Amino acid sequence: MAIQLSASSSFSSVPFSTRSYTHDVFLSFRGEDTRYNFIGHLHRNLVQRGINTFIDDHDLPRGEEISEALLRSIEGSKLSLIVFSENYASSKWCLDELVHILGCRRSKKQMVWPIFYKVLGRKTPNRHI
Repeated sequence: MAIQLSASSSFSSVPFSTRSYTHDVFLSFRGEDTRYNFIGHLHRNLVQRGINTFIDDHDLPRGEEISEALLRSIEGSKLSLIVFSENYASSKWCLDELVHILGCRRSKKQMVWPIFYKVLGRKTPNRHI
């Protein structure tokens, strides 16, 4: 699977505030659905284009809480890409991330872009974030 990002897909052209950020993009995804296919390709393409992208390389064991470092990474990102996949909503961790991301959208005006990966439209009746 090839992911095409054009040269015009530059985050320097996206209007952000003058606030400093630790990452351009935070990737929120369900590892078992997408880590070794779609997310791997997307992350590699973003990094190759000089886009500073946060990806959590560790699966959180069931029952553990999201780390403060992960929450700070969400807060320190210009944009959160949420990759909704078949099992995204069945993960408490993904839902906790989503709640924090949407809080940053409201309080920090962080940009949030949803991506629907192998999810049929009938499973996502309200696509507005």
